[in-house]
Amino acid sequence: MLAASLALVAFLGLTGLALDRAFAATAQYGLRERLANLANAYIQEGEVDRIGGFISPEIPPDMRLLSPGSGLYANIRGEGVTWDSASTLGRSMPPVELLEMNERRFEGPLTIVDSDGMENSVYAYSFGIIWESASGDIPLTLSVFEDAQQIEDQVRIYRRALWSNLLLAAFVLMMVQLLVLRWSLLPLRNVERELARVRQGESQRLSERHPRELESITRSINSLIESERTHLDRSRNTLSDLAHSLKTPLAVLRSRLDADASHDQLREEVAAQVQRMNEIVSYQLSRAARTGHALYSAPIDIEPRAEEIVAGLEKVYAGSGVFCEFEIDPAARFHGELGDLQELLGNLLENAFKWADKRVLLTVSVEAAPPDRRPGVNITVDDDGPGIPPEKVERLLQRGVRGDERVRGHGIGLAIVQDIVTAYHGELSVTQSPELGGARFAVHIPPAF
Repeated sequence: MLAASLALVAFLGLTGLALDRAFAATAQYGLRERLANLANAYIQEGEVDRIGGFISPEIPPDMRLLSPGSGLYANIRGEGVTWDSASTLGRSMPPVELLEMNERRFEGPLTIVDSDGMENSVYAYSFGIIWESASGDIPLTLSVFEDAQQIEDQVRIYRRALWSNLLLAAFVLMMVQLLVLRWSLLPLRNVERELARVRQGESQRLSERHPRELESITRSINSLIESERTHLDRSRNTLSDLAHSLKTPLAVLRSRLDADASHDQLREEVAAQVQRMNEIVSYQLSRAARTGHALYSAPIDIEPRAEEIVAGLEKVYAGSGVFCEFEIDPAARFHGELGDLQELLGNLLENAFKWADKRVLLTVSVEAAPPDRRPGVNITVDDDGPGIPPEKVERLLQRGVRGDERVRGHGIGLAIVQDIVTAYHGELSVTQSPELGGARFAVHIPPAF
């Protein structure tokens, strides 16, 4: 508001100065034209006698020329010719420079002195003429003077009206500007209130009722809130699962201690249970590491990562003679963590290599997104193996989301893939491959914020 007000005041101030100068220039131009018309009229009606004296018209163009001190004065100067209007009585007029024929000059303000020694300012208009007389051509310079007080009064009245109206306009515009700013910033205050409700636990997320200029911000804030809440839930679940998993080996150890087992039996049992607890901890840590993702990550090229994974799998399954083909869009990028991409591609491709007869096809395409979102990606892995019966697909995809153990078989690693896809708000589908005849695992990750 302060910056906008300063800009408004500066603009109106410059506008006022420009209008003030324009009016002063216009007033001077009007005075110049008026004096020029008066001088032309005076010359046309005047005469020069035989001896070179100027005879003024009986009725001058402006009656003020007959009244001393009226504010309008005229004089004529030439070779042997000197004439002053009656209005110049008792006043010392500025000296007049003789001008060439048709030369015109407008000057001012100039100073004149009256009989009391008081100084006044006047504007002067002069032009040179050649008067043809019986005795020959006579060069003359006619000058008309008018008191500057009149034009100064006009400018003063105009300035008073101009600046008072500009001040009023500035006040009104600043009030309107204040109202417009408060109205336009109201959605931000609503977002602030909604965030306060989220902080106080009264609401779970921001509402969707916001102007389109704020939609990207509110969506991102909601995504951050949901991501933070999801990470917190996963941490709690992991700790709960870990505690639950460790209860059994700890109970076994307690029972062996209570049973007064021999030293060798106790040593053997402790070693076995410690090994089991290490496996449980490693599993839960790896599970926690592969669930969740950073909300904003740099895009990762998919094709180089896929080539690394396939190169290793082709060595492992060299005896089966399985080879993999790529149909990857060069513009395809994975907007997430590198570990998630490696787990996703690694499990899908390893599953396909395990069950394929000879061929595996990896297809990656880009899903276009609005300008304010990151593009989505579609990853499809086909094989020419036996495929998966349709009645087992739903159970395969829903199995073991919160369990301690994952069933191995045709769907090996699919629990990990499902967790990663869910973390990125995507979808995993299993169908029959229309190209190779085996199974098709299709991952769709939508455009992200």
